[in-house]
Amino acid sequence: MSMLPGRQVDQRRGSGEALLSEIVADPLGGVSPSVYETARLVRLAPWLAGHRERLRFLLDRQHPDGTWGGPGCYSLVPTLSATEALLALLVGATPVRAPAMARPAMASAIRRALGALSDWLVPGNHTPVPDTIAAELVIPALVADVNGHLEHLAAHRVAELSGWCVPGRLSMPPGVDEGVLHQLRDMIRHGRTPPAKLLHSLEALGPITRGAAVVPHEHGVVGCSPAATAAWLGRPPAGRHQDSVEYLRAVQERHGGPVPGVAPVPFFELSWVLAALTADLVPMVPPALLDRLYAAVGPDGVPAGPGLPPDADDTATVLCVLAQWGRPVPPDCLWSYRGNAHFSCFHAERTPSISTNAHVLQALGMAVNRGLLQGRHAENAIDELVSWLGKSQQDEGNWWDKWHASPYYATACCALALARHGGERAARMVEQAVDWVLGTQRDDGSWGRWVGTPEESAYAIQTLLRAPASAPEKRLNHAVARGYTFLEATRAEHDHLPLWHDKDLYAPLRVVQAEVMAAIHLTRTSARLTPAPRRPS
Repeated sequence: MSMLPGRQVDQRRGSGEALLSEIVADPLGGVSPSVYETARLVRLAPWLAGHRERLRFLLDRQHPDGTWGGPGCYSLVPTLSATEALLALLVGATPVRAPAMARPAMASAIRRALGALSDWLVPGNHTPVPDTIAAELVIPALVADVNGHLEHLAAHRVAELSGWCVPGRLSMPPGVDEGVLHQLRDMIRHGRTPPAKLLHSLEALGPITRGAAVVPHEHGVVGCSPAATAAWLGRPPAGRHQDSVEYLRAVQERHGGPVPGVAPVPFFELSWVLAALTADLVPMVPPALLDRLYAAVGPDGVPAGPGLPPDADDTATVLCVLAQWGRPVPPDCLWSYRGNAHFSCFHAERTPSISTNAHVLQALGMAVNRGLLQGRHAENAIDELVSWLGKSQQDEGNWWDKWHASPYYATACCALALARHGGERAARMVEQAVDWVLGTQRDDGSWGRWVGTPEESAYAIQTLLRAPASAPEKRLNHAVARGYTFLEATRAEHDHLPLWHDKDLYAPLRVVQAEVMAAIHLTRTSARLTPAPRRPS
């Protein structure tokens, strides 16, 4: 199919420019509200405006089986967080009592939640632990707090729970060690500054963090986290740390009480959006936005946002964006993340990230192509990355990643990086990825791990159109057309399924919107669009 008519192309450009205008006007960023983080504010900051709305959010978001959050193991952390917060309110462990009208609903929610938790967290049950941020700290802290509340219930009468048999103590999931949590608490107790990446999950360390002088707080924000900031702040001190109070007030206003798990993340949001958009969608990026990213590049790279440590993932993406838009920076800051066979995302990292290494491969490849990087050192690093990504590929052809619940995200990152910078030896990896995408399309034309989603379908379409493969042209065309029909039918949706890893799952809404826009535009301007016939409703 030929290019779009000019009027439609201009509409696409306007959409991309409108997205950038939203980013400029919004210092907090477009991140979906978090059950885990909202429950922590119910527990830690009941004095904060929006408390009743946060409580209502928790009650409304509980699933029929008593859990909160995503499918499978992804429900463990948010369910523990919400259960602990509601229990604390009901047993009087917070300075603000639960609203009288809400107490019966809270009691019902607690009973159902404890039923689910008691089924999971019993001796001998191998409950899987999600690979979400700080799960090794958050889970033991919450299990201990819930058990403390259960002991209180066993010894004291709570009217709304009268006649109810209090369940026994929850057990720790296999492999979760409380020792690290105790070590970090001792670190704070003895006046030592905690590791920078821990600050995002500071609330897991408990009351010992309140007002701790060793905790950095940039403009009143601790670790880009409402929960961490509330834990450090404690009760709002009169005349002190007003910037922290104002941050919490502002972040809860965004969703009318509930809060996101991470905010603000200006460098992550802007760089990921610009990486997804093309010159056809945004013919010119405001220089001030590129200046913002350029200035963010330090000796160790770029963080996702203020208060977070720099990381190789955000650094590589920012470097790619700056190169793409004519402001290339040598990738010297990436070398400190290089290990024996791959790059770490953070220093002293627990588990490696597939997508981070794909982004680093892109950044190094673009630097070589622009003459910013040359020599055997660069060639060796690229060769190592290609080999490591190849060894990390699943037998089916896809990849999994620590920052995203869906294999379509990791597969798109890897397939596109390998197709552009992996050379001939990466061709078979790319072909296997394309075959996997083709073989997992759903009946409605979508793609998705649990259900078909616009975000995952956008990654799948970009993999098919941007990664050359030897799959039959007719099969590719048909898959892309069916996927495009799904995206067009769902493009007005803005409440995207949370798939990204933080302390629980979240959706970076503008990033997802940019990926969907890019996939639609790429399809409409490619030669592979033969619209699939719509099924009768």
